[in-house]
Amino acid sequence: MDQAAKRHGPVIAVTGSAGKTTTKEMIAAVLGRRWKVFKSPHNQNGPNFTRKYVRQLRTYHRAVVVEYGMQFYGVIRRHCLYLQPAIGVITNVGRAHVGNFGGRVEGVAKAKSELIRYMKPTGTLLLNADDPHSRLLRTKGFKGRIIRVGIRNKADYQAFGVRFGANGMRFKVKLDGKLHPFSIPAYGEHNVCNALFAIAIAHGMGFTPRQMQDGLRSYARPNRRLRVARLSGGVTVIDDTFSSNPDAVKAALDVLARLGSGGKIAVLGTMLELGKHSSKGHLEAGKYAAGKSVRLLYTLGGPAKQIAAGARNAGLAASRIKSFADKSQLGRALLRTVKPGDTVLVKGSHGLGMGSIVAYLKRNAKARK
Repeated sequence: MDQAAKRHGPVIAVTGSAGKTTTKEMIAAVLGRRWKVFKSPHNQNGPNFTRKYVRQLRTYHRAVVVEYGMQFYGVIRRHCLYLQPAIGVITNVGRAHVGNFGGRVEGVAKAKSELIRYMKPTGTLLLNADDPHSRLLRTKGFKGRIIRVGIRNKADYQAFGVRFGANGMRFKVKLDGKLHPFSIPAYGEHNVCNALFAIAIAHGMGFTPRQMQDGLRSYARPNRRLRVARLSGGVTVIDDTFSSNPDAVKAALDVLARLGSGGKIAVLGTMLELGKHSSKGHLEAGKYAAGKSVRLLYTLGGPAKQIAAGARNAGLAASRIKSFADKSQLGRALLRTVKPGDTVLVKGSHGLGMGSIVAYLKRNAKARK
């Protein structure tokens, strides 16, 4: 167990299938408005990193905010043995790494539930009320406090009036009986839920709405996670190339549908580590893309051909779908077809290196006469 517990403030651990790094950064930014906070850097979230962080903690750290990554059973348990959280956040239970759990989301939930089992038994657990798979988490027997955040479903901390703004999301939250406005420099309802975790934790620690507002406006935004760039010629590119799974693809497509008034182009790559769920997950992503009125759908990689098939099956014209095995060919085809005013989403698993497509567009996209 955490032998340094008396030498630093409470440990706040964040895990989940998506949104871990963003949520960690939001929590740290808000608490950092008043306190000296230790946070795990970037997305360095393996157990060996956690063990290293223990040696870096000092008495002046009023809070410790760390990200617990997980790919197999037993990994979160190891995190907690090195550094036991008093506050645990499970952002959601999705299908990232589902291939390591027999293709079953129930297995992912069981593995995530290790945070509940091995955190401080009288601590505070925060869950996503809008995430249906979070109901699979094993909360029975947990003797601490459970707080839920959400937008659509009733929650202890709920966002109202959620809307897309010029540079991110705007919403309101009721705190101590009064509605307060918030804004974050990131797009997507899922990022509003991430912000709600930070608000809930900070509110419980006595932070003011102003401190929360200031922190959320200025948190360190992770790279390649729904980062929006406006290019010459009125082209907008959404870079979401850090990771991918079916739920994350849907969230990214939701953002694509809401940004800009021109044509929508979705560039979707293979989703890795889906195992037995691979074919079904790719087909599902294609079906969802077809429902978002994309003008063009480009796919990258062999398994991603199932995304194309799912879109065709859902009624998207075959002439608007193209599959590629090569990133260079895809980039050149994209450059030939993108028009002024278009919004382009580029999303795929980390291993595909699709950030190079974004870089290619940034270097070469020009207004077409």
